[in-house]
Amino acid sequence: MSLSFGISPALVTPFLDGKVDVHRLINHAKDCLSRGCRTATLFGTTGEGPSVGAMERDRIADEIVSRGIPAEKLVEGVLACSPEEAAFSTSQALRRGAHAVLLAPPFYFRPAPDDAVFAWYAAVFDSVGSNLRDILLYHIPGMTGVPLPHTVIARLKERYPGTIRGVKDSAGDPEATFALIEAFPDLDILVGDESYLGRACAAGAAGSICGVANVVPEAVIELAENGRDDPRIVELVQEICRHPIVPMVKALTAHVREDPVWAVARPPLPTLGERSIARAVSLLEPFGQVIKAVA
Repeated sequence: MSLSFGISPALVTPFLDGKVDVHRLINHAKDCLSRGCRTATLFGTTGEGPSVGAMERDRIADEIVSRGIPAEKLVEGVLACSPEEAAFSTSQALRRGAHAVLLAPPFYFRPAPDDAVFAWYAAVFDSVGSNLRDILLYHIPGMTGVPLPHTVIARLKERYPGTIRGVKDSAGDPEATFALIEAFPDLDILVGDESYLGRACAAGAAGSICGVANVVPEAVIELAENGRDDPRIVELVQEICRHPIVPMVKALTAHVREDPVWAVARPPLPTLGERSIARAVSLLEPFGQVIKAVA
């Protein structure tokens, strides 16, 4: 199956002494890309994007590009409440030449009426100006509390033709994902939940930006390209979701890389210990050779 977007790991962010460890982050991104991931995503939800300031994100992305990862291999996450910050980060990512920008709606004041959400995006896009392109709208209402209904997506497509690349759907509702695919066949619909990614790709999804690709990228790529769900991935995702999700993905990344630095989360997220992840680690055993390739 040919996927227009493919798989992009939502890179976990390593912290050493409270600061982003750019060296580890670069090596991790390069490894994922070398193993078949089409792009790598910086500072999304799994990357603790809201816990990393706009200037810090910008500096780190510049350093990553300067140290050998082409900007066109990067998707940059922008999770901000103010239009000014969102427009700044979006503009900087596009200036660098990013493959796309993953742009979440504002998440503090809610409920947010659809007209107001549209107006917020419009303010960001108008500020970015003529360089606007390749925007991935980020639908993750479980975190933002602000859904992106079809009407808002359609209005943004109409107002800013050719600039909305797709939608990342992380609501975890398969039927809603299939409805998005049907409603917007011209957009890249990306699935955040790996447990039904295969079925979604068979139905027309373009790929995924997802956390499990940090740990077993080959398995995620294979299920998406084959258009069939993988029971091993389903069980692993279910176990991850029984815990704080981002710390769990970080802890599993630390396990497969045999490097405890990866497990450290930036407050307010907790850092999980080995006992908390024991069952999830056992679920990695069926991936065998994949795990050995990561370590």
